[in-house]
Amino acid sequence: MNKKRPKHLALHLIKLPLAGYVSILHRVSGALLFLALPPLLWALQYSLRSIETYTRLMEILQHPLGKLVWLGLLWAFLHHFCAGIRYLAIDLHLASGLAQARASSKWVLGVSLLLTVLIGVKLC
Repeated sequence: MNKKRPKHLALHLIKLPLAGYVSILHRVSGALLFLALPPLLWALQYSLRSIETYTRLMEILQHPLGKLVWLGLLWAFLHHFCAGIRYLAIDLHLASGLAQARASSKWVLGVSLLLTVLIGVKLC
């Protein structure tokens, strides 16, 4: 058994399928949502404390950087939600074929981005 295997795996040369990118983005969006919990809870507390702190929070959120952060969190939530539904469908054997998995990964990206744009335009 003299197999010629690489000693070091070149990760930058590996071509992932679209479902692989959806899986990675699902993990990234979940981690982003988890890390955003303390600032979101702080913002909720800040908005409920008094009218002055609420006004200050609204000023912060009206800043373009604040809007970008909210838009990023909105995308993270929507992508994580849509990908979670995809994984539930796969676990229930509703989308178990290769063609269905590829199509559902395209749908996850499309729907999450479309909903992010629609809701983002409505909110901003």
